[in-house]
Amino acid sequence: MSTVFQLCVGFNLNASNHPHAQATTTNCKFSAQSVRALPIRILSVGKKRSQGLQLMVDEYVEKIKYYCSVEDVQIRPNPRNARDHRAQVDDEDTAVMNIIRSDDWVVMLDEHGQDVRSEQMAELVADAGNTGASRISFCIGGPYGHGRKIRERANLSIKLSSMVLNHQIALLVLVEQIYRSWTILRGQKYHH
Repeated sequence: MSTVFQLCVGFNLNASNHPHAQATTTNCKFSAQSVRALPIRILSVGKKRSQGLQLMVDEYVEKIKYYCSVEDVQIRPNPRNARDHRAQVDDEDTAVMNIIRSDDWVVMLDEHGQDVRSEQMAELVADAGNTGASRISFCIGGPYGHGRKIRERANLSIKLSSMVLNHQIALLVLVEQIYRSWTILRGQKYHH
């Protein structure tokens, strides 16, 4: 039997590794609430990042470190140079799964995931500490998306936009939203 955590702005987090969350319609306000700050690991499959992008990502990572530890892990795409797209995704899937620990709270970024607002992202970050996890792992797939293993392992699947984003742009949006989440949770002025 699994434990379900009701979030006040839009998710039921299911601790049984259920890959999707169900939307609810309740809302709440944030005002400097006490939050168990889980370490965050961002796993992104992709080629070498542009210097400009890396500078921006590093800037947000440094800002996030004020609130919690964060690790940016880049995973080489197509590790065995497979010609078949399915084989490439499977190889990338295995590489990501080798990094994820059994007690990670895994959030998969996917174009078919649950659409989230910034306030819901903040609630996700806040309530992940209630799941018994020791870390939040955000997973950004390669050019062909995620494989079966990560889809089955993910606790939650979200999308950052209704548009498909390049993995580098998705990374930048994600780190900005994680930073924004912490400012929302701490009642700071960055959000509005």
